Amino acid sequence: MTLLFATLCFIFFARICDVSISTVRILMLTRGKRLLAAFLGFFEVSIYITALSAVVGSLDNPWKILAYALGFCCGTLVGGYLEEKMAVGYTLVELVPKNHPHELVTALRDENFGVTVLEGEGRTGPRYILNIILRRKDLSRLRAVIDRVDPDSFYTILDARGTKGGYIMGVKKK
Repeated sequence: MTLLFATLCFIFFARICDVSISTVRILMLTRGKRLLAAFLGFFEVSIYITALSAVVGSLDNPWKILAYALGFCCGTLVGGYLEEKMAVGYTLVELVPKNHPHELVTALRDENFGVTVLEGEGRTGPRYILNIILRRKDLSRLRAVIDRVDPDSFYTILDARGTKGGYIMGVKKK
């Protein structure tokens, strides 16, 4: 019984590891870090094959299949958590202030965010559209400023695969 329990734990934790690595590998690939993604892929597939071999040899054992599936599920959650904490890369926020556009622009610039202001037309008339490109790790700080100055603002957050030039939180681009 203890050997079966140890095998089930191994399968479960191996799947958590390989699926988490897979999530980070895909993130690195989409951010243009191909060499790092390939390096992570080596470990991901090595762990995956080892865990799979512990299950394939005994497909009549539902506990092993359950451990494999639960490991995948938990690995997805862990990988998502890691991806969020790593916050690699840049993001574009398109922001439409509702009540205080000028105050919001000033507050964002005071917090060292680069803001580009465009004029647009909404359902109820003219609106300002603010474009802000920032490091993903600074997104919570941006949201705090928005919530403080104009909490009724509308915004969308988009991933930016790459950037060139411009002003991003005081980062000097070469």
